[in-house]
Amino acid sequence: MDTGARLDALRRIQVLLDSAFRVPGTRIRFGWDPILGLVPGLGDFVTAAFALTVLIHANRMRVPRIIQLRMAVNTLVDLAIGAMPFVGDVGDVFWKSNARNFALLERHASGAGRVTAGDWIFVTGTIAVVLALAVLPVILILGLLSLLSQALMAPRAT
Repeated sequence: MDTGARLDALRRIQVLLDSAFRVPGTRIRFGWDPILGLVPGLGDFVTAAFALTVLIHANRMRVPRIIQLRMAVNTLVDLAIGAMPFVGDVGDVFWKSNARNFALLERHASGAGRVTAGDWIFVTGTIAVVLALAVLPVILILGLLSLLSQALMAPRAT
């Protein structure tokens, strides 16, 4: 299958997942992704499966690694949002990782798109936030344990 045919097939799936329907009287579009998300795990599975397909094609088309990493981060943000019941489904209407990833693939598959500082900032910033969120609870627990041990070790007045 040539690159154009691959992109056309992926575009059709992306439209179905992200923008097949429109909320009447608005510019808000959504697809099957948030609808499938109403079934616990199903929307996340479909998003992850499509994202993996896009990443495989991005790799085959020699899209720069930082762009592939950005696609993966877009998907992880989508999955994190989608993990919240109902709120995640509404979030899927606005954070369209499939559309974002497909736009990155389309821009860079031809070799015309250049890696920008914004790509690096997005990936680096997101990784920094995730690491901070992972480390913060550890710091808080250690601080609480320290306070607790100080309270237990303090001499008592009799």
